[in-house]
Amino acid sequence: MRLTGVRLTALDTIASPSYDLVHGWRWDVGFAIVDHGWVVGTAARAAIISDRGITGLSAEVIAEPGAESDPLWPDRHQARLVARPRKRAVGAGAEHRLVFIDRLLATLVHLRHGVIHDVLACWFGVNRSTVTRAIGEVRPLPAERGCTISQGLRLRTLAEVIDHLGISGQTGIIDGTEIHVRRPAVGRKDRDRIVSGRNNRNKQNAVKAMVLTDAEGQMLLCSPAEPASCADITHARQLGLVEHLVDGPVVEILADAGCQGLGAQTGGRVVMPPHRRFKKNPPGWCEENHERQRKAHFSRRIRVEQGIAHLKDRRALARHLGRREHMSDIVQAAAGLLAHQQTADLSPKSTS
Repeated sequence: MRLTGVRLTALDTIASPSYDLVHGWRWDVGFAIVDHGWVVGTAARAAIISDRGITGLSAEVIAEPGAESDPLWPDRHQARLVARPRKRAVGAGAEHRLVFIDRLLATLVHLRHGVIHDVLACWFGVNRSTVTRAIGEVRPLPAERGCTISQGLRLRTLAEVIDHLGISGQTGIIDGTEIHVRRPAVGRKDRDRIVSGRNNRNKQNAVKAMVLTDAEGQMLLCSPAEPASCADITHARQLGLVEHLVDGPVVEILADAGCQGLGAQTGGRVVMPPHRRFKKNPPGWCEENHERQRKAHFSRRIRVEQGIAHLKDRRALARHLGRREHMSDIVQAAAGLLAHQQTADLSPKSTS
């Protein structure tokens, strides 16, 4: 009724009901009535999983994080209940209305399309607070999985990414991306920290994440979110890029002009766009040579832009209207799921 304004009795003429001893009254559209409320039925759940456009992931990719996270969520939930002071015994109160697979699907749909919690609550037949709590509990699980590169190989830290690039002999590409967020209220501390430095005219409020891909655009790492006022070179230094490149294997990392200066600090391992030899009145041959080198560098870096574009397909990363404190989990969860889907798409299909 919250979505359509129509009571349940008015919907009885739309679908043909049938009674099942296990599930109660059921409709052909895939919904069931349990405890006088709507819950997602088997058909609706299968539709969400089978249609890649809903979650952005194939059924095989959804199955693996679900199987890994299913045993982790009860333990974390139990630890959270035990850790805080309580006035009643652990486990008292109402049981969860959402099973784990529905919690996972609600989180995936929210990340893909940015569906507000009220709509998901109507869809899954629970209160909005239940959906909010479910997404908050499930979202960190895919964020902690890291980026899946191949079967059994995941990269979670920058050191692991540098080692992987060194062993495989690949070139890495790094770039920063901004995600627009709501402006903090007047009087909030550090209100100007999230103002982007890229566009001083519009004064966009955003947070920033550093993305690292290989030469083919495969997602390797996405950093936690930082305020947009942090420069790209500062963000890269805070991640320890200089130390890992100096002390690690010989790896080539392509960067843009925002990281100017890292090349000298890393012994040339961070490759920057070419400098202009003449600031004023350059010779024609010099300008042509500079333009040719610049285009060659950008043509190699274009893969990271494509990787960021695939990442921004998630509506939650186009413009975030929720709490800014959750942005690190959101962007890292989206990057990890994208990397897993890219790996699944590149892997050869098994034939029977």
